[in-house]
Amino acid sequence: MSDALSEAPALPVTFRPRRTRAVLLATGAAMFVVITAVALILERLHPGERMSFVLTAALFYGVLILLSRPKVVADEDGVTVVNLTRSRRLAWAEIVRVNLRVGDPWVFLDLSDGTSLPALGIQPGIGKAQAIRDARALRALAETRGSGAELR
Repeated sequence: MSDALSEAPALPVTFRPRRTRAVLLATGAAMFVVITAVALILERLHPGERMSFVLTAALFYGVLILLSRPKVVADEDGVTVVNLTRSRRLAWAEIVRVNLRVGDPWVFLDLSDGTSLPALGIQPGIGKAQAIRDARALRALAETRGSGAELR
């Protein structure tokens, strides 16, 4: 337990895949600018066609913004897991275990009701070392604040 205390970060703390988020947002912005520029440069396009180019670019950018949304926010009262389209608030006592196994696309939280919740805010992707550090930090917080320590 003292090992978990030494790894636990100060609260509140937000975990998110920073590199993946930066790549998604930069790519989306660049795509939007390029597609919009093409729509404005092409002389043969009618205003409606230009608008469809811009709306398509905005749609692509919106999807990439949605993909960059996941995060895990830990505070004194519990954890908020923000995935692509949903958010869920958990009390520390609800988290039994924090798992990031080899080959997992993201962290999974084993919950006291017997279910498992994916936490896309911690994913190995292009930031594997950071994801491992974040998973260990969240595990340490869950062990020191939640039910994980008693149920092991």
